[in-house]
Formats: sequence, structure tokens, C-alpha cells
Amino acid sequence: MVDRSTPPNRPPLSSASLIARLAGIGVIVAAVAGAFAYVNGTFDPQRLTPKKLINVLETNNGVHPGFRRNHSKGVCVIGHFESSGEARSYSSAQVFNDPQTPVVGRFALPAGSPYAPDSSVPIRSLALRFTQANGQQWRTGMNSMPVFPVGTPEAFYQLQQAQSPDPATGKPNPAAVPAFFGSHPEAGPFLAWIKTAKPSASYVTETYNSVNAFYLVNAAGQKQAVRWSMVPLAQDAAGATAPEGADFLEKDLVQRIGAGPLRFQLNLTLANADDPVNDASKSWPAGRKVINAGTLVLNATQPQLDGECRDINYDPLVLPAGIEGSADPLLAARSAGYASSYLRRTSEVSQLPAVKQEAKQ
Repeated sequence: MVDRSTPPNRPPLSSASLIARLAGIGVIVAAVAGAFAYVNGTFDPQRLTPKKLINVLETNNGVHPGFRRNHSKGVCVIGHFESSGEARSYSSAQVFNDPQTPVVGRFALPAGSPYAPDSSVPIRSLALRFTQANGQQWRTGMNSMPVFPVGTPEAFYQLQQAQSPDPATGKPNPAAVPAFFGSHPEAGPFLAWIKTAKPSASYVTETYNSVNAFYLVNAAGQKQAVRWSMVPLAQDAAGATAPEGADFLEKDLVQRIGAGPLRFQLNLTLANADDPVNDASKSWPAGRKVINAGTLVLNATQPQLDGECRDINYDPLVLPAGIEGSADPLLAARSAGYASSYLRRTSEVSQLPAVKQEAKQ
């Protein structure tokens, strides 16, 4: 896992600057992992449902017909995965055993508006669908942050409420998000990272993390808890900054992929027996064994409004035999929330011609 702690020569944020930054974190967090919903029915009497979660996201972000309710701005990518063979002893999944597996992916800006400036949030996301020869699929949604800010769907929903507009003013209460984090100490690792996180100049120079944990299962039924990361095999020069303009990420991606395939290494980090598997807000200690499972090769882009990724629901619990979800409650919540968002946006497909025209203006 990349160490994103504050460099020793960087002066600490002033109290006023930190409070101002915390007040804006709600917008960032609303985008980091998509729509969540608590599905176990224990949040009574006001049970949190997919509908309620998507509704609060629409309240905070607005409604943009035909687009995802979060991670709305993105671009499709096409490629394949080349297995290294190093994960074969841990998982029976074909993706780790066959030489190549086709992939349809999507880079995205974690924001609720498809028209958000690329520099508006410091987090990037990458979603992938691997389609195995036996027809089974592995879908994964990853983010450039190392941990999630909270560990439960209820807390995530409360954070969305904290950034909702006050009916009396039409604007969020600037004290609500800092107050939320003040009562959620588990957010400490995320806040430590976000203090120094900067918008990257390119989608292809980021490391993307699963954040949630999963299990690899081998042919003998043995299980190994893992988190995974897609690590770029090429990096920009140190000190590279994001260019000016609202839409530089897609332009940069198209230019880079036009010059040749882009490659990422899939690293699987193996948990020790006492590592927290069911809480995405907790990191694992450094020094854990890391396996190079293979290389993601991307060789084409497509517009998201009519590309292959448009109608894919990147549900993180769509898994092939040989990979299983953990008991992390955020995984079930993501699955339910993604489905609700998918149904809403696909019912709006008839409005996409008008959306395309609007985007050109």
C-alpha cells in the first residue's frame, strides 16, 4: 500500500485550513465508492434502503438522466488481463490461470455530476469487468484512496445527510461534516490521507485499491483474505501537476493510449490471520506478502455514453468461482446501491440523445 502520509518538510495545515478542508470532505466522500444501502434490516425503525441512499445522493448531487448517480463522469477502456500464474495456488479462478482474459473497464472521476471539473476532487476510480472463458465474470470497483472513511453503511448514510442542503438556506451546514468526523474516530486514517491528497494529472499514473477485502479460494477449498491494487507500470516525472481546464483527464488518457498500450500490475496483498477483514476503514500493517497476479493491458478508449462500459453495473460481488466476498457490510451495501442506481439510469436511456447534444454545447 502506498504511503501517503505527510512528507516531513510539509508544514501542517492551520486549524482554520483544516476545518475548511473537512467541510468539503463530504463532497469527496460522497463520490469515493458509489451508492451504499444497508440491507440487513437492523437499522430500525427507519431502515436504510437502496432507495433512501440513492435519494440522498440525488439531493446532494442533482439528477443527471442516463448517468450513474456517483462516479458520473468517466470514459470506457478496452483491453485484457495477462496472468502471471503466481495466484494459481491461491485461487481456482480462470482469470488467474488462463493466459489472457478480456476486460472492459471505466476510469471515472468520483463526483455526482458528469460535468464536474476534473480538479474538483483528489480521488480517481477504476472499475473492471473480466469475462472468463467459462462465461463467469469478475467485476471490481477500485479507488485511489488507501482506506474508506467509515466502516458501516449507516455511518456513510449519516455523512451524506451531513452534507445535504438545509431547507432553510438551500446550502449545507458548514459545521455538519466536521461534527460528523469528530464523532467518528475510525475516519482518522482516511483524514490523514486526504489532508495531503492532490488531484492527479492523469488517470494512468494512479494506484487503484479495492479497499474492501475478499477471499481467494483454491481447488482444495482453502481461503486466503486479500485486498488488491492496480499499480501503474509507468509514472510521470516527480512534481507533475494537473493541467488547466475542466476535462483534462479523458484527453490525457486518449492521447496516452493512442501512443501505445497502458499497463498496470495487479498486486494481491495477503492478510495475516489477525488483520481486520470486515472493516474497510482499517488498513493492514506494512510488510504483508504481496503477489504479482498479472498485468492489465489497456489498448483502446470509448466514450462512456455509447461505449461498452455504459450498461455495465460494476457490482463488486459479481465474482467467479475462486473469489468470494468478505463479510464487510459495505460490500453488500455497495451491491444493493449499485443495482438501484443502475435501474434508474438505464430507465433513462431514451433521454441520452438530448444528453449527448447538451454535452457537445
